[in-house]
Amino acid sequence: MKIVVVVSKDVILNNIIERRLKDIYQVVVFNNMPSALDYIYNAIPNLIVMNIAGGEEDSAAVLNALKSDPMFQQLPVLAVLSESLAAPDWNCWLVEDYIRRADLEADLTARVNLSILRSERIVEINPLTRLPGNISINKEIQERIDSRSEFAFGYADLDFFKPFNDRYGFSRGDEAIKMTGRIILGVIKSNQPQGSFVGHIGGDDFVFIIDQTLAEEAARDIIRAFDSLITGLYDPADLKQGFIKSFDRRGKASQFPVMGISIGIAATRRRALTHYGEITEIAAEMKKFAKQHKGSCCRIDKRQSA
Repeated sequence: MKIVVVVSKDVILNNIIERRLKDIYQVVVFNNMPSALDYIYNAIPNLIVMNIAGGEEDSAAVLNALKSDPMFQQLPVLAVLSESLAAPDWNCWLVEDYIRRADLEADLTARVNLSILRSERIVEINPLTRLPGNISINKEIQERIDSRSEFAFGYADLDFFKPFNDRYGFSRGDEAIKMTGRIILGVIKSNQPQGSFVGHIGGDDFVFIIDQTLAEEAARDIIRAFDSLITGLYDPADLKQGFIKSFDRRGKASQFPVMGISIGIAATRRRALTHYGEITEIAAEMKKFAKQHKGSCCRIDKRQSA
C-alpha cells in the first residue's frame, strides 16, 4: 500500500484526511516536519500532505532542506490552505500542488491520486524501494564529476540472494530488498544528512554516494545492520542448520549460507575521472573482490591513477 505522510497539528483536518484516504493509502500523521523526518528518511512515502498555516516558517525551512536533497527532489508535496489564507510565496514553499480546506471532502482523493501519478510519470524511481534508479544515479555521479567534487561511490549487492528467493518466494525476496534499501538509506543519511545519495539499480544492487572520509565507517555500519536483521527473514529450522537447500545457477542442488552483503567503494580523491562509467566500473571491481570473502565484506579501492 502506498504511503501518505500528513504534517498537521489540526486534529479535525487530520481526521478528514485519514477518513478520505484510509481505504486507499497508508496514512501516517505528524505534528510538524522535524518530527516526520526520521520516518520520511526510512520509509520514503509517496506523498506529503502538509497543512500550511501562519507561523509555519520552521516547517518551510525543513521541507525546503529535504527537497533540496537529490534523494527527495521527486517526493511530491500537496499543501492544504485555509480559505482565509492567501496563497503563500511558492518560492519559499517547495510544494507541487495545493488544495483549499473547503475542498477536502470533494477533491482530496482525486488530488492525492493525481499528485502521486504525476510524480511517477515524471521521475524515474524504483517502485519497490522508492529509491532513484539508473538514470538518476548516472546523472548524479556525472554532475559531481563535472563539478570536480570529491566523493566516494559505493556499490552493494547481496550474496546468495537468488537461492533465498527461490527457497522462500518472491514476497520474502521483496522484503529482503526493501529491508536492504532501508538499511543503506538510513545509514548513509545518518552519517551524512546533507549531500549524500542512495540509489537502487535494480534487483539486489544498490549504490550510495557519501563523503570520502565517511565511506568506510558507513559501509561497516551497513554490514552490521544487515547481518543483525537478515536472519529475521529465515525460517528457524534453516537458521538452526545454518544453511538453506536450493539450486545454483546451473540447476545443481546445493547448500547456501545465510545471505551477506558485499560492498565495493571507489573514490575520486586518488583518480582523475571524466565519466560516471569509470567510477562505477572501479566500484564494481571492488565489489567483486569483496564477494570472494566469506560473509559480508567491504573492499575499498586505494590505488592511485597515473
